[in-house]
Amino acid sequence: MRQSEYAQAGVDYTQIQGFKDAMVEVGKKTLAFPNRRGVYVEQDVMHSHGVVYYYHGPARTHRWAKTQEGLGNKNWIAEWMYQFSGTGRTYYEGIGIDTARMAVNDNIAQGAMPAVYTDEVAAGPSSWFSDRRRAADLANGFFRACEEDGMALGAGESPALKYLINALPPVTSAPSLSGSVTGIIAPASRLITGKKLRAGDKIIGVPSSGLQANGISLVIRRTMGDPSAGIPPLKDGFLTKLPNGNTLGEEALIPTRSYVAFVEALQEADVEIHALLPGTGDGVAKLAFDKRPFTYRVHTWTPNIPLLFLFMRELGVSLEDCLKTFNWGIGLYAFVPPNEVDHVIQIGRDIGDEVLEVGVVEQGERMTIFGPANDLKLPPPGE
Repeated sequence: MRQSEYAQAGVDYTQIQGFKDAMVEVGKKTLAFPNRRGVYVEQDVMHSHGVVYYYHGPARTHRWAKTQEGLGNKNWIAEWMYQFSGTGRTYYEGIGIDTARMAVNDNIAQGAMPAVYTDEVAAGPSSWFSDRRRAADLANGFFRACEEDGMALGAGESPALKYLINALPPVTSAPSLSGSVTGIIAPASRLITGKKLRAGDKIIGVPSSGLQANGISLVIRRTMGDPSAGIPPLKDGFLTKLPNGNTLGEEALIPTRSYVAFVEALQEADVEIHALLPGTGDGVAKLAFDKRPFTYRVHTWTPNIPLLFLFMRELGVSLEDCLKTFNWGIGLYAFVPPNEVDHVIQIGRDIGDEVLEVGVVEQGERMTIFGPANDLKLPPPGE
């Protein structure tokens, strides 16, 4: 069969179409998931050009919140493991979950409940899409995230960008993954802007599932080495065994957990929430996200620091760098008035989360003071 010149130039739809079909089929299975929140997808107009949806719930007023997020470099580790681990696993089911959760966990910070998800999988060569097993695993990861979080996978994009996307060796090819979540805030009074944040608020922490999807570049650097900085590679790379029996790659690829159920439970209980903050980029230092002169004093921390973070410390990463890069075991913060603390902790326990009060907001210089490390001072994000 003659190959078109467009295919010779790098865009071969005969290799991409199977991937698109797998995503469409999975998407069809998710369309009713947001119905529980009064959001409905128009199934008669399902095609590659977009998704049409509407709200038909009991609230008189509502708002929409849209969040766009990329996964970053985490699937580079999945590709490395797929090539070199010998397990036969693609590791892309977890990557699908991670990609969706990057947007979901930011979307809920506005008080929104996820309703519609759209994805983009942009690879360098068209051949990346032709691996049916990997495509099926990624699609199943999207399905699992949509099912748990109550959203429809309504549309997507899968371009081959030969001239733009090239993975660093020894990985031969790795796509750029991103997605957009549209969430519903119903009633509109559940909108969380962060303006209510004030001195005296208590900081509640919800445990993470591990690395999740932030700080990946640092983990890759410490695993693969950086000769320019005198950092040697680990002898077994991501197959390095950790004390719990997992390889470093397996530990790094634990999927990002969802915080939707926790936030939804707070809303249903009419908890007064002054702010919500995902523990993502900038790590613990991100607590000082608000531009006002507040000090975030952390007095208590989770006793279950993820093993991968402790391993980074063994490799020589400073505690300050860890706290400014990784979530260090807390994946979501809720800022509430003191009278709500016991209520929030009990709500967490009721849904299976061992949430805890980790600190307090004080008037003062904008920074985080991490008490468990001898009052280590962390500058705000970007400083």
